Amino acid sequence: MPADLGSLGEAQRLLAASRRAVAFTGAGVSTASGVPDFRSPGGIWSRYQPVTIQEFVASEDARRAYWRYKKETYRDFAAARPNAAHHALARLERGGRLLAVITQNIDGLHQEAGSREVVELHGTNRRVGCLECGRRYAASLIQDRLLAGCEVPLCDGCGGILKAATVSFGQPVPQEAWAEAWRLATGCDLLLVLGSSLVVHPAAALPGAAASAGAAVVIVNREATPLDALAAHVLRGAVEEILPVLAAA
Repeated sequence: MPADLGSLGEAQRLLAASRRAVAFTGAGVSTASGVPDFRSPGGIWSRYQPVTIQEFVASEDARRAYWRYKKETYRDFAAARPNAAHHALARLERGGRLLAVITQNIDGLHQEAGSREVVELHGTNRRVGCLECGRRYAASLIQDRLLAGCEVPLCDGCGGILKAATVSFGQPVPQEAWAEAWRLATGCDLLLVLGSSLVVHPAAALPGAAASAGAAVVIVNREATPLDALAAHVLRGAVEEILPVLAAA
């Protein structure tokens, strides 16, 4: 729970008065579900060397390393289930209190919890796509191939390169997703920033854009962020504990 209960009460009143609230979520929303963090000490990037999109396209060895990492981390993502924060956001949407969720997460847990309006800035780990013809596969199907001994899966339709439907280093955020996220952030009256370190760009620009457009910003995170100063309220602690209390208003 946050140390400043007065700030929590003020944030509750902001949410209760809001008519166009939007949530912006980062890794801190999903770590309580067992989803591994990428950038924190002990996270995925401390165990696996990130493969850029340029390396992935150019090198068979890079693709082999990429799919080895996907195979070895698949179980962590597959076993994850929505936690109290995911469910609180879904309830807010059902109650007409939340327009949408903009997420940096790739785990699909917002949709599993029942959120319907979800903008996935960094794509989804639940699908795999062909870079040549665009054909899509369930990630579980490709995982079966990897477990059977395939090191670099290829498209059944055209023989093209397959890649998880996520945004890799060096790869731009999908234009349609970014346009929708920007529209929501600049059109809301309250932006709930939940579990994001706010250091990954361009996503980290959204709270500033919301504040510049006149929205109140509430940040809930375990650690300080570079944008705490622009927030109306900062609630320090675990999102899965604070958000259900905040949403209860």
